[in-house]
Amino acid sequence: MTGEATSVTLKQAFSHARDILTANNIEDAYLEGELLLRHTLKISRVQLYLDLDYELSSKQEETFWHLIERRLSGEPTAYITGHRQFYGFDFYVDPSVLIPRPESELLVEKALKLAQNGTMPTIAEVGTGCGAITISLALNLPQTKIYATDISVSALKVALFNCQKHGVANRICLLQGDMLDPLLEPVDLIIANLPYVKESELSPICLANFEPPLALNGGSDGLEKIRQLCRQLNNQLCPDGCLLLEIGQGQRKAITTFLRSLFPSAKIEVTPDLGGIDRVVSLTLPSDTLHQAG
Repeated sequence: MTGEATSVTLKQAFSHARDILTANNIEDAYLEGELLLRHTLKISRVQLYLDLDYELSSKQEETFWHLIERRLSGEPTAYITGHRQFYGFDFYVDPSVLIPRPESELLVEKALKLAQNGTMPTIAEVGTGCGAITISLALNLPQTKIYATDISVSALKVALFNCQKHGVANRICLLQGDMLDPLLEPVDLIIANLPYVKESELSPICLANFEPPLALNGGSDGLEKIRQLCRQLNNQLCPDGCLLLEIGQGQRKAITTFLRSLFPSAKIEVTPDLGGIDRVVSLTLPSDTLHQAG
């Protein structure tokens, strides 16, 4: 006579998943286990912790462990659940877009500070991806006109979905094209989190993270896309305009030197992220320096 299968509670499944994820060197195993369990049951964080004694059905348990297996294979939790938190907002993501990183929130913070301290009626984000940066700005700057460009049609579809989700589709102009080419007019602030990974380092990163190579490939030295953008500023940045760039570790000197060669009298600042890594380059162009760029 066979015994009946023992039901597993939320608490037990959560604990077991955390142990497995930890044993497989998954960072933030506790949070990732929680996100996958909540996604399985379609419940909020509050519901999860209020009902830890809830017993999973066999179907729910099967689904949950399938998601854990996908995570162990290297697939990011954000792609599994289709969600990513950024700057306090929830965004839909899929493998056609880069998953927003917490360090990129620094771009939003710097942009908001510039907007509060001066006149920034028009903003453009280059390479918007899922739209997280652009939408975060739109939600905090209701009077600002915002453009968002991306070379990927698939990425712009994700960005449009997120614009509609957050109710800002009528305030963000999504444009398909390379860099600043599709811009309809010069703007006061340009924000860009462009690919800055060296091409030689790309394959293992994409393989491990399931992310689109187009959103990561910065060319032979990681700076090709950034240099391309900076050379276009002459025609697309208003007098006294600003540029905010996200950069990678160890790229500060090369980028600031390049910017100084294009705009000798510009004000250049570099801000580190919470990990102490130089992360955001800020360039402010006096009105008489714009036409020095070649």
